[in-house]
Amino acid sequence: MPSKDEKNLAQVIDKLAKMDEPRRSIMRRVHDVIVSAAPDLKPRIWYGMPAYARSASTPALVTLRNDDRMNLAITEKAPFQVAGGADGSLMPAAWYFEAVDEHTEQRIAEIVRSVVD
Repeated sequence: MPSKDEKNLAQVIDKLAKMDEPRRSIMRRVHDVIVSAAPDLKPRIWYGMPAYARSASTPALVTLRNDDRMNLAITEKAPFQVAGGADGSLMPAAWYFEAVDEHTEQRIAEIVRSVVD
């Protein structure tokens, strides 16, 4: 019998599989980057979106959204740090993307690691 984590992962993979191309391939690539960058995060569905949490019973820290635009977002449950510089006390929380290249993969990995470190 599959574990809760295995069931949750299957739900996320199914959600990604139901997306139209090219978004399906892009979002699957981002999913792979997230689980590689933070292997301790557990994939699950959170408010209908693929998401990643510390466990099956804790709030999601990172979500993937597929609306008018695709985006990676940090939820309010993640530890935030003010941006500083020109952004002052603003806290970055969402990044939109239309494609994923190597540089974007690296930045996504950095963002996700910053949430779990």
